[in-house]
Amino acid sequence: MGGYARDFKERAEQTKLWDWITTVDHKKIGILYFSAGFFFFLLAGLEAFLIRMQLILPKNDFLIGDAYNQVLTMHGTTMMFFAALPMFVGLMNVIVPLQIGARDVAFPFLNSLGFWLFFVGGLILNLGWIFGGAPDAGWTSYPTLALNPFSPGPGVDYYVLGLQISGIGTLLTGINFMVTIINMRAPGMTFLRMPQFTWVTFVTSGLILFAFPALTAGLLALMFDRLFGSQFFNALMGGSVVVWEHIFWIFGHPEVYILVLPAFGIMSDVISTFSKKRLFGYTSMVLATVLIGFLGFMVWVHHMFTVGLGPISNTVFGIASMLIAVPTGIKVFNWLFTMWGGEIHFTTSMLFALGFIPTFVMGGMTGVMVALPSADFQYHDSYFVVAHFHYVLVGGTILGMFAGMYYWWPKMFGKMLNETLGKIHFWTFLIGLHLTFFPQHFVGLFGMPRRVFTYAQESLDTLNFISSIGSIGMMIGMIALLFNFYLTHKKGATAPADPWNGRTLEWSIPSPPPEYNFAQLPLVRGYDAFWLEKQEGKKEMPPAEPKGSIHMPSPSPLPFLMSIGMLIAGLGFIARGNYSMAILGLVFVIIVMFVRSFEQDHGYHIDLK
Repeated sequence: MGGYARDFKERAEQTKLWDWITTVDHKKIGILYFSAGFFFFLLAGLEAFLIRMQLILPKNDFLIGDAYNQVLTMHGTTMMFFAALPMFVGLMNVIVPLQIGARDVAFPFLNSLGFWLFFVGGLILNLGWIFGGAPDAGWTSYPTLALNPFSPGPGVDYYVLGLQISGIGTLLTGINFMVTIINMRAPGMTFLRMPQFTWVTFVTSGLILFAFPALTAGLLALMFDRLFGSQFFNALMGGSVVVWEHIFWIFGHPEVYILVLPAFGIMSDVISTFSKKRLFGYTSMVLATVLIGFLGFMVWVHHMFTVGLGPISNTVFGIASMLIAVPTGIKVFNWLFTMWGGEIHFTTSMLFALGFIPTFVMGGMTGVMVALPSADFQYHDSYFVVAHFHYVLVGGTILGMFAGMYYWWPKMFGKMLNETLGKIHFWTFLIGLHLTFFPQHFVGLFGMPRRVFTYAQESLDTLNFISSIGSIGMMIGMIALLFNFYLTHKKGATAPADPWNGRTLEWSIPSPPPEYNFAQLPLVRGYDAFWLEKQEGKKEMPPAEPKGSIHMPSPSPLPFLMSIGMLIAGLGFIARGNYSMAILGLVFVIIVMFVRSFEQDHGYHIDLK
């Protein structure tokens, strides 16, 4: 693995498994992130479909009791931690270095390590299905339900260890993106010339940096309660359940913005491109993004209005929760003003962006409703809340992710997705989404609590039936998308460098990009840098340096090996009783870190002179 020169064309043609395992190329790691996240998304979607099939009729016995609790917990946990975020991180990995004119991320080795730790964490979580039962205490895993007396099997252990390991990987990724955006921007790429997707990546990385350590600390305490007999959350022994709620939601509400902000950035880039207009109110959009990130840490108690913290706490956090609607509203109006008078092209990506706006606004409106403490006492733990956060997280996050996927797929893979199948995917998924979640507002107002596997027939059966039928529409949309992937892989049209007449730097280089991204670092002369050059009749960016030798990092198997050590350690802790396997895994990780510390590898060079 020493620093050696190798012909870049030969390296670009390598597609063997070992090449993907050892890669430190940000584009390949982005594809790995996206592919793994999409796999977990399908898994979580299947679990959601099973939930709706159980609730399609009153007093159904298709999926009941502990099995229902496991499916419900795994659906929420997988969607929140292992589906939406990694798909966004995949897009970020591929696109952000291209948008800022960089040849790579700041820490390629850490980038690879972050992915493999995330993947191992997701693997551990889902191994519960095979060995002893999946987690069953809900995606929030509240004690006392999550403690040994009420969840005696290993299920919650898979949750605790899986999330800890994947959280370390996510934290590394956040640090990597922050340093990359601060230090590796091309000449002339000032902060107020960065595309909106890069800006939201920067703010999201800051949220990750401050939010995930809180979750890690809480999971560590819960792990000690379950494995070693500590009493952090056992109220009978002086612990506090409310402390877990604080720790979890100090992470949990910023997590919502960690998932939604990337969708905001995608909306801005997609709407601007397909309206053939500069983004309206660029500076206000940047300020709104930063303000959302700041306020996101000041609203977590709105998940706890019914705990009994008192009227002053509830009032302060209720006001903060309503305030966060202001910067979000700024974004919505700026997207509408960007389209106003524009030359709109209704591509699949643009359709998802247009579907995003009213759907997300509906979720935001119900968010303001549950931000009122007195009203939340009625809504709390009812299906009204389920409808609210699915409108935000499916209508916002997932529709935004699909818009970004169709938009950047040609850049990632060099082929064009089928637009006809894409529009079938859009309409079936969007109609299915509203048919599924809109009736749940009324189901909740009629008194149906969350997390139940059955219900009385009176006034709830028709709406639940409609909701379950809607999930079939979403399933049909996903089948259309999978067929689109297959068709594109087999005989998709080759993508040009700039298929959408784009505005940002990623469209100035071939699709897919070469290993080194830019033969010469571009000179950025304004916002929408590539569009600016095209308006002056140029087909490529002006170079900021002469052609020469490009330094590239060497691939390494060490991140993969380190994650294998964490997998062994995690399973060792879950096994309980004898922790020799856990110690062995941790020792292996330390040995790999030691090897990395003394590795003499200075990469290799590609000569383009």
